[in-house]
Amino acid sequence: MIEDIEQFREEVRAFIREALPDDLRRKVRREHAGLTPADTSRWMRILHGRGWSCPSWPVEYGGPGWSFEQQFVFERELALNDAPHVSVFSAGMVGPALIEFGTSDQKERFLPGLANGDIILCQGYSEPDAGSDLASLKCRADRDGDDFVINGSKIWTSDATWANWMFGLFRTDSSGRKQHGITLLLVDMATPGLSVRPILTFEGGDELNQVFFENVRVPGANRLGPEHEGWSIGKYILGLERIGSAEVSRTSAMLGRLREIAAREPLRDGYLIDDADFSRKLVRAGIALRQVELTERRFLFASDDVGAEASLLKIKGTEVQQQVISLMVEALGPYGQLDPEDTSARDNAPLPDAAHHAAKTSFNLRKSTIWGGSSEVLKNIIAKSVLDLRS
Repeated sequence: MIEDIEQFREEVRAFIREALPDDLRRKVRREHAGLTPADTSRWMRILHGRGWSCPSWPVEYGGPGWSFEQQFVFERELALNDAPHVSVFSAGMVGPALIEFGTSDQKERFLPGLANGDIILCQGYSEPDAGSDLASLKCRADRDGDDFVINGSKIWTSDATWANWMFGLFRTDSSGRKQHGITLLLVDMATPGLSVRPILTFEGGDELNQVFFENVRVPGANRLGPEHEGWSIGKYILGLERIGSAEVSRTSAMLGRLREIAAREPLRDGYLIDDADFSRKLVRAGIALRQVELTERRFLFASDDVGAEASLLKIKGTEVQQQVISLMVEALGPYGQLDPEDTSARDNAPLPDAAHHAAKTSFNLRKSTIWGGSSEVLKNIIAKSVLDLRS
C-alpha cells in the first residue's frame, strides 16, 4: 500500500512538472494573493484533461474515485510544487452537494461545467445584517409560478465580478424558526436585475463584492434540495469549506519557503536562521502546523462524518496560516513591504520570490479567521456540539 502511494505521489509530481504553466508557478511561489478565477479555471481545464480536476468525486460523476489518502497526497503535492489548488467552490463544495442532493437533471447540467472550469462560482451566503448569524438572512426568494423572484442583497461575495453562477441561501418563508424557510438556489449571474459592486479591501484587492437583486427571476429547476430546507444543505457545504479552509498543505509549502528565506537573509555575521529568537518562532509555527496536519489526517481517514470537528480545523488552520505569513513578512524586513510593481533590487542581488507580495498576502489573510464562519462563532459550535455545553 505504501509503495502504491509513493508511486502515485511520483506520478502527480511528474504531471505538475510537465503541465503547470510557468506564470502560474511564479504567482504561487511569490505568495501571490491575486490568483484570479481565470487562473483557477485555466488550471482546472489542464487538470480536467488528466481527469484530476475533482479529486473527491466518484468515477461515475467524472472524478478519479481516489481514496482519502490519495486525495491528501494530491493536495499536498500541488502545494509543495507551487501549483494552484483546485477550485474550492466547484470541486470541493458545490460539486459534492450536487452529487449528494441534486436531481439527475441538475447533475447532468452542472457537474461537467464544474469539472472542466467552465462554471465559475461565487457563494451567496452573507448579508449586510446576516454574516456570522447566517440563519437570520433576509434576502427573499418568493414563489411566482414555477420560478423564484429574488429581492435583497448579499455581501462579502468573493469573485462575484468573475463568476458566472452563484450558489446562495435565500429566505422563502418567515413563519417558523429562522433556520426554517431557507432555500438554496443556483443563480445565473447574467440574469436581468442582478448587479455587482466591488468592495476594495485593505491591501487593494477587489475580490470581495456586494451583489444586489431586483426582481431576479430564477427557475425552480435551479433549487438544490427541498424548498424551505436549504439550511441543512448550506451547513453541509460549509462543513466541506471549513475542512478545506485549514489549508495545511498550502501553509506547509509557505513554511518551506519561509525557511529558505531565513537561511539566505543576512543578519549580523550570519543569517536570520541563526537568530535564536526567530528560530524559536519558526519551530513553534512548525509544531503548530504539524498538530493541525495530524488532526486533519485523523478526521479525514477515520470517519466520513465530520461535524463540529471541521470548525476546529478551520480555527487552528487559519491561525497557523496567519502566523506563518506574518513571520515571512518579518523575515523579509523592509523588502517585504515593496509594492508588487516595484523593480528595486538589494545591492544588485535578487530579492526572494515572496518579497513583492508577502505583505499584501498577509493583510489579505487577516480575514481568513472571519470568512467561512468567524472563529468566535465556530468556538460556540464546538462548545455546543463537542463539549455538549447547551446553556
